[in-house]
Amino acid sequence: MENKTISRTLRLLSQLMELHNENPFKVKSVANAAFKVDKLPYPIAAKSLDEMEQVDGLGKSIASKIWELVHSNTIGDLSDLLKQTPPGIVEMMKIKGLGPKKILVIWKDLGIENVGELYYACNENRLIEAKGFGLKTQEEIKKTIEFNMASNGRFLYAQVESFAETILEQIKAEIQPDFACLTGQYRRRAEIIDSIDLLLVKELNNTILAKLESWDLKDLQVLENQINCQTELGIKIKLAFVKKAELGWEMISQTGNPEHVETLRSMLKGVDVSGKSEEEIYELASLPFIEPELREGNGEFKLAESKSLPKLIQYSDLKGSLHNHSTWSDGIHTLEEMALFCKNDLKLEYFGICDHSKSAFYANGLTETRIAAQQREIDGLNEKLSPFRIFKGIESDILYDGSLDYSNEVLASFEFVVASIHSILNMNEEKATERLIKAIENPFTTILGHPTGRLLLSRSGYPIDHKKVIDACAENQVIIEINANPLRLDLDWRWHQYAISKGVLLSINPDAHRKEGFNDMKYGTLVARKGGLSKENCLNAMNLDQISKLFEQKKKKQKL
Repeated sequence: MENKTISRTLRLLSQLMELHNENPFKVKSVANAAFKVDKLPYPIAAKSLDEMEQVDGLGKSIASKIWELVHSNTIGDLSDLLKQTPPGIVEMMKIKGLGPKKILVIWKDLGIENVGELYYACNENRLIEAKGFGLKTQEEIKKTIEFNMASNGRFLYAQVESFAETILEQIKAEIQPDFACLTGQYRRRAEIIDSIDLLLVKELNNTILAKLESWDLKDLQVLENQINCQTELGIKIKLAFVKKAELGWEMISQTGNPEHVETLRSMLKGVDVSGKSEEEIYELASLPFIEPELREGNGEFKLAESKSLPKLIQYSDLKGSLHNHSTWSDGIHTLEEMALFCKNDLKLEYFGICDHSKSAFYANGLTETRIAAQQREIDGLNEKLSPFRIFKGIESDILYDGSLDYSNEVLASFEFVVASIHSILNMNEEKATERLIKAIENPFTTILGHPTGRLLLSRSGYPIDHKKVIDACAENQVIIEINANPLRLDLDWRWHQYAISKGVLLSINPDAHRKEGFNDMKYGTLVARKGGLSKENCLNAMNLDQISKLFEQKKKKQKL
């Protein structure tokens, strides 16, 4: 059982204890333990009960609860509280901004016991009459519920990747079509997947239907040459059956979004595409081949017609990894472990460490004294690992007024600075844009980190004027991050081409907090391809010599 699972369970226990008016001291102890467990650099589930009791911030009582959870998948106290609480109330606890005190008012004073009733009450302005609520709070709750409703049945690309590839192989092995491939959003490498679409050269028959029924798929719906169904987890699947002569066009029509397909169809009016491959069909339209990732109706035809389609970046083009964390702040692995993984396992030329800055006290952010100690360790490791290079970086918090949270003297000690917003996220577009631009104009800012702070399918991020922010980066020669964490993928790919057109470099950064986090660079590369990024426009596709010179030039300008 992972620490995050244990932490979430303890947090739920503390919320329910508060909801049911239990001893505030005990509530706080459980809540603090949830936070502690989440930040532990080792799996607590592997520890003995005696070892758990010795963990700072736990003690015998909470250690026994963790032990019980790990070995029985439940906590008795939690089970008792859940029996006293309507399931809809527990579901409400997932809504941002609703703590136990507010939920108690909703439940006991307003008589609301599920999210659907709460949404209805928001539409009728009933919440503004309740104690502790107002119009602003009501609107925030309504927006969160609408966001969650829209997310239902949707998945991150990384969440369905393994399943999609597995079911494709299963279809090839057991249904044995003449040809099969994944299409739709998955083939376009969309960041959010609504369904897994597959194309098969095979005639649909009852044998195939019986085979699918044996795979424990739900809600099988048979249409003309198509089967729709879904898994127990709610992943929707669409199987399309076509003839071999139709394959080329169907791969295009079932991969591209509607705008792309209709534009191409109009260009091919009257042209027979039967028996033609994808490449041949684009050629018939006097176009070069348009990669699947680009088929989004996002200006790809204009680029194709002007012979300006980019040669899309490959994962193998990446020479280094920037924006990573170690045990110096809230990472799981040491600085040396992270560097060695990049050097030996990933065969990279360099590694940029960007532990959290002092304002991120919740993430063990670095004080000025600890910065000096970390940089001494980096100097020693660089001697040991040469010619591999560790760059001295920091993820410096952008404060509410747009300033960074260190003095210029301290910022000057780093070889590069990633500036990011982590606090006070509730801003309007004007304030968020102004805050980012001030940070961008700071001469010590090298990279703008996760520009909107979004978390896909859970937090929409603060609104910004993308053009103004990108223009400011162009003017100040600041690189923009493509945060490769599948939950972020921020800067959004729809703005990559605008940034490139302004001469802004993008950087595919994993924001890794452990060695396994480096694997996220794959997802950053996929979404960068969607945005039309080539290696020439990517910071960490530069080799060690090139990026060293870029950082040195930036340092020289800081001294002017």
